[in-house]
Amino acid sequence: MALNKVVICGVNTANLPTLKNKEKEELFSKILKGDLKAREDYIKGNLRLVLSVIQRFSNSGEMVDDLFQVGCVGLIKAIDNFDISHNVKFSTYAVPMIIGEIRRYLRDNNSIRVSRSLRDTAYKALQAKEKLLRENNKEPTISEISKELGINKEDIVFALDAIQDPVSLFEPVYNDGGDSLYIMDQVSDKKNKEERWVRSIALKEAMKKLPEREFEILKLRFFEGMTQMEVANQIHISQAQVSRLEKSAIRHMKRYLG
Repeated sequence: MALNKVVICGVNTANLPTLKNKEKEELFSKILKGDLKAREDYIKGNLRLVLSVIQRFSNSGEMVDDLFQVGCVGLIKAIDNFDISHNVKFSTYAVPMIIGEIRRYLRDNNSIRVSRSLRDTAYKALQAKEKLLRENNKEPTISEISKELGINKEDIVFALDAIQDPVSLFEPVYNDGGDSLYIMDQVSDKKNKEERWVRSIALKEAMKKLPEREFEILKLRFFEGMTQMEVANQIHISQAQVSRLEKSAIRHMKRYLG
């Protein structure tokens, strides 16, 4: 996949516009009123997001033009389903939608054969996952997906595993101009609970030195086992901000602990 291409699907990627936050808000306000020109401008203003996402699929063997087109479909779906009342940054919402659309495309074109019934179960689970994500603005659990579909949890896990490609937890998902967001940042840590932290008085003392917001983020992430998206929703900031504050807090603690 030639990621150094300048012209993709007839689009000169070197000249793609970049929207400022105020411009995004104004355009989305017009979109909600049915302004098709504003929708087109919003799509163009977020094409760099698609370019950023498709880089992670550079080893898929697919043509960059095809992935870009599919990514644009995911972007449009994200725009059409985005709810500004949830106070979530658009890129935070759109990236998983774009990735999901590309993954579906790659699965449909995968040479590895998966049984039709298994594939159908997986697709139903993915559709239910997206539905629950839109409704609740947080990543649904396997139990919630199971309840939504009326399908055994084990069957859902088996089906999803069968169609997934292995990826590194430290693979970057997206960079919004600051620190990169990694797959690891999207994963809930169910084992790293309070008992691991309270073993060390030094760690507790280090946490007391943190600003209030950084302390709260570490508590929710590592004491409660929340994902960064769940933390972002709870304290009403973007996932990118949670990522930066979390890294900042850990740096402060490392300096304190020496």
